[in-house]
Amino acid sequence: MNPQLKKGLLDVCVLAKLRNSESYGYAIIRDLEPMIEISESTLYPILKRLLAKDAITVTKRIHNNRIRKYYKITAIGEDEITKFLNDWQNVEIIVDYIRGGNIND
Repeated sequence: MNPQLKKGLLDVCVLAKLRNSESYGYAIIRDLEPMIEISESTLYPILKRLLAKDAITVTKRIHNNRIRKYYKITAIGEDEITKFLNDWQNVEIIVDYIRGGNIND
């Protein structure tokens, strides 16, 4: 997949994963891996960016005597998904055009 396209999709994929339930880093990677390749070095900057935008929150809990950070989507994160889906409708029109369709279809 084109790296620029992938970068644009990853934030929304992480938000969509958290839409179902809160989760922690490794579980997010594991759950997204079948759809889109993502590593720890990619995920954690995304989580930091989403936290800075208040799209997610983080809660620290002890698990097996270690602190684990659990991430949860916020209303702002939900809005980000909605905005992405609205924008995607425009992308579909452009893709149809690229495939040879008429822009007015």
